[in-house]
Amino acid sequence: MALRDKQGRPLVAVTGMGVVTSLGQGKEDTWAALTAGRSGIRRISRFPTEGLRTTIAGTIDFVDAEPFCAPMLSERLAMRAAEEAVGQSGLSRSDFPGALFIAVPPVEMEWPQRETLAEASGQTGDVTYRDLLKAAATGRFRTWHDLFIFGTVADRVAERFGTRGSPISLSTACSSGATAIQLGVEAIRRGETQAALCIGTDGSVNPESLIRFSLLSALSTQNEVPEAASKPFSKNRDGFVMGEGGAALVLEDAEAAKARGATILGYVLGCGEKGDGFHRTRSSPDGMPAIMAIREALADAGLSPEDVDYINAHGTSTPENDKMEAMSCTAVFGERMTRLPISSNKSMIGHTLTAAGAVEAVMSLLTLATGRIPPTINYRVPDPTIPLDVVPNEARDANVRYVLSNSFGFGGQNTCLVFGAEPKGA
Repeated sequence: MALRDKQGRPLVAVTGMGVVTSLGQGKEDTWAALTAGRSGIRRISRFPTEGLRTTIAGTIDFVDAEPFCAPMLSERLAMRAAEEAVGQSGLSRSDFPGALFIAVPPVEMEWPQRETLAEASGQTGDVTYRDLLKAAATGRFRTWHDLFIFGTVADRVAERFGTRGSPISLSTACSSGATAIQLGVEAIRRGETQAALCIGTDGSVNPESLIRFSLLSALSTQNEVPEAASKPFSKNRDGFVMGEGGAALVLEDAEAAKARGATILGYVLGCGEKGDGFHRTRSSPDGMPAIMAIREALADAGLSPEDVDYINAHGTSTPENDKMEAMSCTAVFGERMTRLPISSNKSMIGHTLTAAGAVEAVMSLLTLATGRIPPTINYRVPDPTIPLDVVPNEARDANVRYVLSNSFGFGGQNTCLVFGAEPKGA
């Protein structure tokens, strides 16, 4: 098999994968639960929820983080996912021979820390954010100062695994995890590195995040039966459910991976990205940015729409996003969309936000490896305006060679990835 694509670029192989979600630690536990149609969404127990419109989430309650805050939990999830991925790859766990690209949530001091720092600042009048930072940089609060700096998670992960060069932190809303993978692919194709550790992580379920998303009317308020709240593509969907997660891929130049005898788990064949400045949260009504991202990913992979066997949907369960995704996919795949399988992991693990693109990349590769397509659960009331094969409620066995994974984020960030068991024509 040729180890370069039709454009003469190095093929990018996946040699390691790791994941942690509300369904469990590691690929084995998560995949077993996902393909069984089990939900990891539950009532929030880590903080009081009285007065909140949404009281459910796909929290990861089996991972300790001290002090408990989004940066620290995100770091813990990234470490666990990377440990599994690097371990599977066979590369050094302390001297990784490549770059780090990591998607992390936006970093901002959370309310408990703000309140403590406000008291410690000594100010008698209005307390500014600058006052909080000044208080955090002194004495017993210095650890907080280090935590709430964008890039700290990347620094700690880089130190733990010994990655090369300056680690790259990024945040492109809900497409961040996919963007981290895209950056790794592009670096290998350019010959800048022979390996890349690409991670998406997010541990942001806290009161502030819930309130902010609620103010955007983005979250489901169907709290009565938590595991039934996320229902992508259903007529009675009313918003997404927040989730937490971390996922990591080890990418390598296929030639280098073959030379060292690595097991190749699949290939990242194509990446497509299209920005859209239409609105802070809403998608462009004509769907063109998403359409162009899909088309660019397919063209980059050297594939036609007919080659795709399965779509791992962004599928958030919001009224607008699901409709936009269905319209965009139909514009590319035509009438075939009524029979081309498309399913949403978010029906079971919730929307893992910054981590979503990376989590769903792992699920896409596991679909390729096992020939099993995870379902979209809670699909009881079909939406007649979205006539898709959403693999309703039960997993399905199928011959899957190529998978398209969609990631569409707030602010018009659209990133699509194409994974294959092998390049076309191999």
